[in-house]
Amino acid sequence: MKKFAMVAAAGILGGAVVTTQVAGPLLAQEQETNVYEQLDLFGDIFERIRAQYVEEVDEGELIEAAIDGMLTSLDPHSSYLSPDDAADMRVQTRGEFGGLGIEVTQEEGYVKVVAPMDGTPADAAGVLAGDFITAVDGESLLGLTLDEAVEMMRGPVGSELTITIVREEEPEPLQVNLVRDTIKLTAVRARTESDSVVLRVSTFNDQTYSNLAEGLEEQVEAAGGMDNINGIVLDLRNNPGGLLDQAIRVSDAFLDEGEIVSTRGRQTTDSDRYQARDGDLAEGKPIVVLINGGSASASEIVAGALQDHRRAIVVGTQSFGKGSVQTVMPLRGDSAMRLTTARYYTPSGRSIQALGISPDIIVEQPRPATAAVEESEDETEMPSNLPRFQSEADLRGALDNDSLSDEEIEQLEEERARAEAAAQLREEDYQLAYAIDILKGLSALGPQAAAAVAAASVE
Repeated sequence: MKKFAMVAAAGILGGAVVTTQVAGPLLAQEQETNVYEQLDLFGDIFERIRAQYVEEVDEGELIEAAIDGMLTSLDPHSSYLSPDDAADMRVQTRGEFGGLGIEVTQEEGYVKVVAPMDGTPADAAGVLAGDFITAVDGESLLGLTLDEAVEMMRGPVGSELTITIVREEEPEPLQVNLVRDTIKLTAVRARTESDSVVLRVSTFNDQTYSNLAEGLEEQVEAAGGMDNINGIVLDLRNNPGGLLDQAIRVSDAFLDEGEIVSTRGRQTTDSDRYQARDGDLAEGKPIVVLINGGSASASEIVAGALQDHRRAIVVGTQSFGKGSVQTVMPLRGDSAMRLTTARYYTPSGRSIQALGISPDIIVEQPRPATAAVEESEDETEMPSNLPRFQSEADLRGALDNDSLSDEEIEQLEEERARAEAAAQLREEDYQLAYAIDILKGLSALGPQAAAAVAAASVE
């Protein structure tokens, strides 16, 4: 009986295999027939529009619109690039172009600001990551494709426009006046705050890695060597991303080994793994990475790689969550298409698509004050020119401290000046001041303790 059951099972399995082998080609033929029927339908509609639409249409524009509609229906990042748009994109990756200086995406039909770019008209006007742009010069953007909305915001350098912004915390829409300008992006700005090197990375273009390496070298040299640096702040806030190879090179700059990022696509040719090579520009010094809701794509690759390898402490707020890779494919007539071909994953296998990078330490940035605080009318309030607090040294007849040499007194005064500068920085940029305070604390603990704290922060 058992033998019969086994034979019967084998027979059923064999039958299933035969059926699959026959049904496969038939199913493929049926799907192919449906595709050709749909293409015939497209041709019929095109001919009727061309012949019967109330106004004469530009056939080329009609076809481009159809192509763009096909691509944008896939996801917010796939699109058709006309010859002009393709040329603009090539210029942008070189770091200079005309416009407002904002990276945008589309969310449920609305244009959403991913991030304003440093030193641009949008940045100066106070446009924030997460803002929704609903109209340009009073004309609604609802119903337009992302490319059409962006085209409305473009124009000659020096020309003015007004954009309408909806912001979560504001009860009424905001009217923001801007003047279009030539956007010259400095990919990386380097400076030293206290004993920490701050590398502000605003975009990932052709210049990013070289700018970063040169900027870090200049700051270390000015400080008298790496021994005089307590760590590095890698500021990726409001960085909308850019070139994948530059994100890999920036990550590799601070890693000696291990995977940086992997990409996985539908085709094996679209899947790859990128490994770090030996060499750390920071020479093992602690790193704090700053991110926020405007940190997207390439920024998230860098933050995720350094976080997963426990090479950096990530501070700030949740990042944007763009975990896909777009490939720009040239087409005939100098046009191109941007197509999502893969998802990327951090070294630990995390996909950040729609989730973003979670900071190890969440630190909110206070919103800039929109109005001056009214002066108090309380007559008992202490006059502003009097010191709020007094110390022993302020008391009349206080004894001098005769145990300190002139050099020691000078050193104390320098330390006090640095503390006052740090307090001022907290008023200007709380998140950055927080990051620098972390590096100061790690430096005080020593190299081994600093490494232990960095490792514990991501467990």
